[in-house]
Amino acid sequence: MKITNIWIESEQKGEIIGGERENNDNSDVIVTFKNESKYVATFITYQNIEHLRNKNQKTGECLNGKYFWASDMILIDKINRESIVQVIEELINTGYFTLVFKAT
Repeated sequence: MKITNIWIESEQKGEIIGGERENNDNSDVIVTFKNESKYVATFITYQNIEHLRNKNQKTGECLNGKYFWASDMILIDKINRESIVQVIEELINTGYFTLVFKAT
């Protein structure tokens, strides 16, 4: 599978409100292949999970922070192109890519 493009939402829109670039962020990522097929997943940093849990405790969302879920979620240490590309390549090489990313 030859990748032609990797779109990272955080590169286009900046980090989430109240977030911190790379460490406390989440970002949709769209991978486009040579055959024009596209796949999407949401990358979330470990720190961002805690940030969202604290926010949800205050807002009442997710039973006041008792749970968290996101479809097609990948936990990652930092949201940056280098780390994301490494994860994508690892998932392709191990055969897990289409189990983790959702076809669009």
